[in-house]
Amino acid sequence: MWTSAGDSVCSQKTEPSRPADPFLELVLLFFQQQEQQHMAGRERVSRPGFGFRQYSDPNPGSDSETQSSEPDHRTTQRVFCQSCLAACRGLGFSHVRVRACTAETIGPSINRKLMDRDDQTWTGLSHGEADTRECLYYNVNYEIEKTNQSGLERCEGEKDKRSHCYASWRNNSGSIELVKKGCWLDDFNCYDRQECVATEESPQVFFCCCEGNFCNERFTHLPDATVPLIKVPPPTVGVLNVMIYCLLPVTMLSDPGPPPGSPLLGLKPLQLLEVKARGRFGCVWKAQMMNECVAVKVFPIQNKESWQNERDIYTTPGMRHENILRYITAEKRGNHLEAELWLISEFHERGSLSDFLKGNVVSWSELCHIAESMACGLSYLHEDVPRQKGEGPKPAIAHRDFKSKNIMLRSDLTAVIGDFGLAVCFESGKPPGETHGQVGTRRYMAPEVLEGAINFQRDAFLRIDMYAMGLVLWELVSRCKAADGPVDEYMLPFEEEVGQHPSLEDLQDIIVHKKMRPAFKDLWLKHSGLALICETVEECWDHDAEARLSASCVEERISQVRRLPPTSDHNPLLVSAVQPVPMVTNVDLPPKESSI
Repeated sequence: MWTSAGDSVCSQKTEPSRPADPFLELVLLFFQQQEQQHMAGRERVSRPGFGFRQYSDPNPGSDSETQSSEPDHRTTQRVFCQSCLAACRGLGFSHVRVRACTAETIGPSINRKLMDRDDQTWTGLSHGEADTRECLYYNVNYEIEKTNQSGLERCEGEKDKRSHCYASWRNNSGSIELVKKGCWLDDFNCYDRQECVATEESPQVFFCCCEGNFCNERFTHLPDATVPLIKVPPPTVGVLNVMIYCLLPVTMLSDPGPPPGSPLLGLKPLQLLEVKARGRFGCVWKAQMMNECVAVKVFPIQNKESWQNERDIYTTPGMRHENILRYITAEKRGNHLEAELWLISEFHERGSLSDFLKGNVVSWSELCHIAESMACGLSYLHEDVPRQKGEGPKPAIAHRDFKSKNIMLRSDLTAVIGDFGLAVCFESGKPPGETHGQVGTRRYMAPEVLEGAINFQRDAFLRIDMYAMGLVLWELVSRCKAADGPVDEYMLPFEEEVGQHPSLEDLQDIIVHKKMRPAFKDLWLKHSGLALICETVEECWDHDAEARLSASCVEERISQVRRLPPTSDHNPLLVSAVQPVPMVTNVDLPPKESSI
């Protein structure tokens, strides 16, 4: 049994048949140190690894009313220690781990005075912010993400926001696999947690967060469950109910071995920070996952087909490419009517090409870089790639909703193609699956789509993408400052002709019947490089689908054009501005391809 004796907070009388528990001895030592701290004066004590915190009284005896009505600190500690250890001892475990011992209720008047004087004994939880400045760092994917494998991370929180430490790990048949450790942004779920404890029942990836420097050194799993409530007689005036949580032995997690060869999918949890875009199938959030920003595309449950199709496209063998948006994982959140479907990918702060062009003009070199990387991505998407590096062959894929909104820009303005909700695969020997005629964004629909005259063959779908690419290239040229003269405000293709919200009939009239296309400004054609880009644009949006360029041809042309010296006047490549289509004959460009 446990008794209080002498000046010791807790003293142990060990039964001969039951050896002392080393962990309980450490708890005893801890409370003895707390007693000494209390007697020395006010000092806020935080002991990492135990999760107990005490605030001592700076002026003992200064408030006679409070002193007479509150439980004495040492008595409270004795009751706490005796009750906790006795209860755990009674379970008969040789190595019992104490999860927390917290005061559930203290008499209302006593509790109020304790709160007012900031003179409390808290165990496991504390009111007030823990100062988290440094956390242990670990990243199992350090080679892929080009970071350090382990070390210390300094938390750089925002003003008026709290910082926390976190840990995430997997439990594979009893074998612990550490995933990541580090700093975590302000999250109310982490407030006042001095121990890193995961509470989900059986997640794919365990996650816990806590407050206090290096509090993520140790981490445990404690599923939410009903725990026994042990009531302790009040030591003095007031009622003190102590809840005892006792855990089975927890083995310290050893440093894991080398990281796996492939990136870990499904890392959790996510913090949704702000909505960045809204579209037909849902909205896109900027979110934080571990220590990186990600994009979370949220689909309502009724758009499950689009979510499923996009997930299937991203997980097609060979879909990793520098000009295709990096996919992380897809998952279902919530249940029943509140269910949502999430698709998580890399996040790019610059946003879409459309958003970027609204607020920025581009130089000649920037135009070429964006256009070439965009064509490179679409070329890779369109081609069949043989089996390589252990992956199955990649089939040709048609995007079917190619537009500037679905092209993201990295910080260096490299284009990456995303949003594959309408994409379709063309696997050898297999039908392309469900293919509807009029899909995509009306403004970017090719003439054959608008009039419902599609040949449901692979090349026909790829040529539809090429028509849309011509429109996106036009958007780029319209915001380029390379030509002499002012740069117009950003406009969508055909916005000048039919406005921002055209009907299907409006577009059929100008595109199919009148065969109109967005206009080229005269000053663009006076710049040798822009004139060549305009010629390529013309060949992309040709009314005859079979006459359109392929994505690989566009990529090669832009690669050659960007090597030319950019000039705007008195250039032998110059073509008269009165000609509707610039015909450049003295530059050796790749020929058109009759078959994509």
